[in-house]
Amino acid sequence: MNQRIKTHCQKWRKILSQNNSAVRTKTAKTSNTAKTKTTKSSAKQSAKKSYSPAKSGKKSGATQSTQTKKYKKNYYSASKKKKQTQEPVVKPSVRIMFLGGLNEIGKNMTLFECMGDMVLLDCGMAFPDGEMLGVDLVIPDFTYVEQNKDKLKGIIITHAHEDHIGGLPYLLGKVNVPIYGASLTNGIIGNKLREHSLPKSPELIDVKAGERIRLGCMEIEFIHVNHSIPDATAVALHTPAGTIIHTGDFKIDFTPTWGGPTDLNTFARLGDEGVLCLLADSTNASRPGFTTTEQTVSSSFDKIFTNAMNKRIIIATFASNVGRVQSIINCAHKYGRKVAFSGRSMVNYMSVASELGYLDIPEGILIDIDMLGKYLPEQVVLVTTGSQGEPMSALSRMAYSDHRKVSVGEGDCIIISANPIPGNERTVGNVVDELLKRGCEVIYESMYEVHVSGHARQDELKIIHCLTKPKYFIPVHGEQKHLRKSRDLAISMGMAKENVFIGDVGSCVELHDDYMKELAPVQAGKVFVDGLGVGDVGSIVLRDRKHLGQDGLIIIVASLDVYDGHVISGPDIVSRGFVYVKESESLFDEIRHIALDVLEDCADRNIHEWGVIKNRIKDGVSKHISDKTRRYPMILPILMEV
Repeated sequence: MNQRIKTHCQKWRKILSQNNSAVRTKTAKTSNTAKTKTTKSSAKQSAKKSYSPAKSGKKSGATQSTQTKKYKKNYYSASKKKKQTQEPVVKPSVRIMFLGGLNEIGKNMTLFECMGDMVLLDCGMAFPDGEMLGVDLVIPDFTYVEQNKDKLKGIIITHAHEDHIGGLPYLLGKVNVPIYGASLTNGIIGNKLREHSLPKSPELIDVKAGERIRLGCMEIEFIHVNHSIPDATAVALHTPAGTIIHTGDFKIDFTPTWGGPTDLNTFARLGDEGVLCLLADSTNASRPGFTTTEQTVSSSFDKIFTNAMNKRIIIATFASNVGRVQSIINCAHKYGRKVAFSGRSMVNYMSVASELGYLDIPEGILIDIDMLGKYLPEQVVLVTTGSQGEPMSALSRMAYSDHRKVSVGEGDCIIISANPIPGNERTVGNVVDELLKRGCEVIYESMYEVHVSGHARQDELKIIHCLTKPKYFIPVHGEQKHLRKSRDLAISMGMAKENVFIGDVGSCVELHDDYMKELAPVQAGKVFVDGLGVGDVGSIVLRDRKHLGQDGLIIIVASLDVYDGHVISGPDIVSRGFVYVKESESLFDEIRHIALDVLEDCADRNIHEWGVIKNRIKDGVSKHISDKTRRYPMILPILMEV
């Protein structure tokens, strides 16, 4: 396998060497021609001077002396200039701040700073895990960006996946700078921003692979790469400190369904010019070999369509995977089926992709989801969201018989064309189980190759290392296990261990020709979005939600005399999610007596601070319930003065 990688690298270097050789030959010829012309011109000028009329000796001597003085003056002036130009130029350093995307999946966000100018790369979101009860999504902490917004020159987006653009609507409410991305990327971003109704719309500037833009002291070069969405790019940041390459999410696919293969020639050129640091996608760094081509999925779809001639086909995939949806449309057209979309994000993505020309849709093949009932099952394909088992997604609602327009059962062939994101395995498994209970045939990745990754494996990463030859390396985009595998891979290829940096969210590293050092961390972390609330749900709220969900709630309500603090009415007990009240009346009587004793004791002792009284009730009731049931419900005393 290493020999294959070596062959790939040699091939690209040979092509580049030939191109450079041709350029050097042409330059040399031009230079020689220029020299010849200069020599001829100088000879003519010398001839003219030699035929000038002679001056008298005195004047001639004076002239000569003056010329000598001028010559000496010019010589010393030239010497000074020469010495000045030979003084060593001190190169600046560049800083990289990681605000997300390290030791986690999602929430990718990286900030680059050089000579007081900042450029932000990506601004994503992450899915909440099982501990984040009620949280809709997780975004990065933007505090450091807000504090330095005057330095920020622009935002670069590598591609339009949610883990790279999902945080933008929340950031752009606080900073307003131009956003640079490819056509499809900006189309999807624009659609997302319109949904959030921002008070001031940012400038979305389209760029193409191969183009360069200048942001402050940095020049950004966009490089075409393969991924599971069109228009994905890597970026090379040409800074006064040196060139930094960030691969973005990428793989090397020589038979992609959209666009050409990853632009290895540009990576090779940058490597020959000199790369200070490489930041590489580490998602699949633990997997050997090459990532399977997307064409494999197209072949699998063809087989499934052949075997399901008399069934309705429902395919769940990521809404952003435009190339895969194109493969589905191609298969549907081949087998005479109509195509409908289900799920808001699926409809939005396909609408943008179609408008911008990224989908080739045969005339008459698309139908509205309301029209499904007018066709036989074997005449339609439904493309839907829900490949990750999201509770409110279209596929989940079908599985739990909660979809208003689609009912599933026997005669349906359902394909889940995606792998579960880490943490989503259980929710996906639950959806599959529910579909099977309803008699559906369910096909997923382990049965057919209905999904391939959009991320590079080990051999692809080796090719990028070999071509770019970076001085420093920082693995990005992955959990700790992925980052460490990526680091080990770089070291196995000859990278010095001290030249590899594994960071965390908030890490700040300074790069220079002579050193790479970690600086004090910057403020970074997780911000929870719950409904319209952003950042108003923290760890304490999540802890309370978890407590309520696991052990339930007991509310103790009592009315106290405003003058002496003695109980006028109550305590009354209200329970939710703890035990069934009718079967535990004796336990609730005991709780009532404990609360009453505490309240009367506090009144007798002239204790009127409600915080103290409530804590005593909590302690007494919690201990009794724990002794009796080994449970720990949340205790909430409510006191009123009358």
